[in-house]
Amino acid sequence: MNLKQRLWLMAAIGVVLLVIWSTRPVSAASDAKSRVSGAGRTIIEGGTGGTGPMPVLTTVAFHASVSGGDFECLALTPAASSEAGSGSFTVNAMYVTGPITSADINGRTAILHGTATVTGLGAGQNLPFTVKVIEGGPGATIQLQVSGLTFNEILLEGHISIE
Repeated sequence: MNLKQRLWLMAAIGVVLLVIWSTRPVSAASDAKSRVSGAGRTIIEGGTGGTGPMPVLTTVAFHASVSGGDFECLALTPAASSEAGSGSFTVNAMYVTGPITSADINGRTAILHGTATVTGLGAGQNLPFTVKVIEGGPGATIQLQVSGLTFNEILLEGHISIE
């Protein structure tokens, strides 16, 4: 199985898990906007930055309620900036994974906090992260702050739901 097929399989599994999680019953005591979930592919605004930026695509999946959840984000870049291979996103630039410990949900916006294990760029253990998500489909935004870095992402495929 090639990398592209594995990434699509991981994204599909993430979507299935999110659907299963989001269909669990909610207690009558919970408020109307108490859960947030999403999955999809994004592009990071400005790519890698610098004078010769390279594009960065991510696969992101998360679910949270006011009592916690989980966040996953895999960032890939091309192996080459131009010529052959420049359109193949095969380099694992960064992976952020960890529990969401709190969620502040307000209207169409949610701010999620947690601690992550980060590999690649900004690598470390038990690093605090903040994710701000705006509800919607393609064009919705995600802002991830971790390891002293801020990533502004635009959803290309997928959906973010706030219930």
